[in-house]
Amino acid sequence: MSICSWEGVALIIGAGDIGTSFSEYLTSVAPKLDVLVCGRNLSAQNGISLDLDNDDSFVSFENQVSSLNKPLRLVINTSGFLHSNLIKPEKRLSHINRSNLIKNFSINAFAPILIAKSIEKFIRPELPFSFASLSARVGSIGDNKLGGWYSYRASKAAQNQLLKTLSIEWRRKLPLSIVSVLHPGTCDTKLSKPFQWGVPKDKLFTPFQSSEYLINILSKQKPSDSGNFLAWDSSVIPW
Repeated sequence: MSICSWEGVALIIGAGDIGTSFSEYLTSVAPKLDVLVCGRNLSAQNGISLDLDNDDSFVSFENQVSSLNKPLRLVINTSGFLHSNLIKPEKRLSHINRSNLIKNFSINAFAPILIAKSIEKFIRPELPFSFASLSARVGSIGDNKLGGWYSYRASKAAQNQLLKTLSIEWRRKLPLSIVSVLHPGTCDTKLSKPFQWGVPKDKLFTPFQSSEYLINILSKQKPSDSGNFLAWDSSVIPW
């Protein structure tokens, strides 16, 4: 059964451009799902508050999810970190430092598996459930031909391994669950803006386009598909 016909609650982690687009598109195609966005500085009126860098915030997040009066059916993590005013992707080994590594791993690797840990107790084993998280093709070890971007690549690769491992555990104890790792393509967002110069126009997606592609992929997934690393066009990406 497609997620578009599911009844219950969907959580979109991340209140940025992609998270907002996921929320809007999912609301339009899955009318029986209550779609809630989770992010920093959100109130109960417009979503669920969650600071991915703060362990106490995860405790509060669990309390907020426990108060939902419908079953949790879908969680999509759209959060990610690539750069800030002070932190840039490393072009060479000499650019690496501990703070860059910690920041990338905190958001790109630690956060997705901590989200899964927090929501596991709310999954009903008798109902289909989908957990998806955005990764990136540059997190593929097998597809790494260019090098660079040490912290980002490594943190996304770590996320992939963590969620692949999660899919194996949940296959045993939550056999109706599906864990998906997704590459959204290059989206026209603040995160990718400085790096869009080499992207063909037909491969630079709006956040809404990418959301549509990925929701359509998730809608076709079955429990036997759990643990796959998929691109926006449904192709399987090597780990």
